[in-house]
Amino acid sequence: MGVYQGHLQGWRHLEKVKYEARLEDGTVVSKSDGVEFTVRDGVFCPAISKAVKTMKKNEKAHLTVMPQYGFGVKGRPTSGEEASVPPNATLHIDLQVVSWRTVTELGNDKKVLKKILKEGEGYDRPNDCAIVRVKLIGKLEDGTLFVKKGHDGEEPFEFKTDEDQVIEGLDKAVLSMKKGEVALVIIPPHHAFGTNETNQDLAMVPPNSSVYYEMELVSFDKEKDSWDLKNIAEKIEAAAKKKEEGNVWFKVGKYARASKRYEKALSFIEYDSSFSEEEKQLSKPLKISCKLNNAACKLRLNDYKEAKELCTEVLESDSTNVKALYRRAQAHMHLVDLDLAEADIKKALEIDPDNRDVKMGYRRLKEKVKEYKRRDAKLYGNMISKLSKLEDTEDNDQMSQALNKKHGLLWPLTEMLRRFFTTDGSKGSTLWLVLRLLIPVMLLVAVCVGYYMHSSVQEIDCINC
Repeated sequence: MGVYQGHLQGWRHLEKVKYEARLEDGTVVSKSDGVEFTVRDGVFCPAISKAVKTMKKNEKAHLTVMPQYGFGVKGRPTSGEEASVPPNATLHIDLQVVSWRTVTELGNDKKVLKKILKEGEGYDRPNDCAIVRVKLIGKLEDGTLFVKKGHDGEEPFEFKTDEDQVIEGLDKAVLSMKKGEVALVIIPPHHAFGTNETNQDLAMVPPNSSVYYEMELVSFDKEKDSWDLKNIAEKIEAAAKKKEEGNVWFKVGKYARASKRYEKALSFIEYDSSFSEEEKQLSKPLKISCKLNNAACKLRLNDYKEAKELCTEVLESDSTNVKALYRRAQAHMHLVDLDLAEADIKKALEIDPDNRDVKMGYRRLKEKVKEYKRRDAKLYGNMISKLSKLEDTEDNDQMSQALNKKHGLLWPLTEMLRRFFTTDGSKGSTLWLVLRLLIPVMLLVAVCVGYYMHSSVQEIDCINC
């Protein structure tokens, strides 16, 4: 079974692709009478993957491949029996797609892989809560058989989809199949038996094991949809039943599954234009309850926008619904629309001032507001600090430039004074230093005498001018 693992990559699985690749001088550099590869991984050169996307089964084509879609400036060295491709070589490829099969990537994370081995009938597929009957063989990666059901004259294995009756990956796979379809399904550990060692019919499945199923969908009975029920009383009864199923899944923490049940319940009674007034009165509280419960699921699934929309729909028909106001406030809080959250909670408290949940929600909102104020203050504080440091740096740079400029102007004078007032230690040099020191003293005395003589002159009285 492990040999299939490499094949189940990419959206289109090609089988028995024939091709012959030649250089312009006719030299054959690569040839295959039937090679299997995936579009994602490619074969020989990128041009083949690009070409087969547009081709049909048994179609033949001649490709003229420019270097950028072949092996470019580097070329390709000799590989096994294949010849080398020179740098910047143009290739001529004759290509035929003999057959191909689709590989489907299932689940939100696209980790469950399904390869169709035999096409099914028609277009119909099972839905959630359908009863399906399958033949299946389950193996480990090393080929160990751990389960076999519906073979050797045994009745097909029957289970209800989306009810935790089989592993998640098997559930997802069968929902994508048509009646009579045979498929190979590879399921990674987190969609199979997880980290636990699990006893199966024929062998033990070790922890963290990927498992491989070959499965045939023998038949199925779909769960009825809204349009299958003509009687309005039946629709209301079916909605109530689905709501109760949702409540069961909600209590065990399966919020996605619970949400689907509430949505299915709403599908039976959402459009009530054909309902009588009495039937509308019966379905209205059921409709409100399903929307509020679904909003609770969406909050736990972090789908806050959808939770808000569901509560808004309830409030459009019942503006004083405390649960709707409170749950919409919770959605607003997660979406950081704190003013809207406060408005909803205050209105809920006006209607029901003793509601414990709403009071606790109001306290949490106040704490959240304080937290965001502290965060904003810290953010703005950091911004101001960085701006101040930037300004200080710029001021220091300007001051440094000014000092350098000033230093550049005073440097010759400073150097002259240093030489004027220094000596080398000899007697002549010392005597000359003394004389140099006396010169400024004499100049200072002359200035003082001049100032004294000038100050003795009588000043003119400008008032009498």
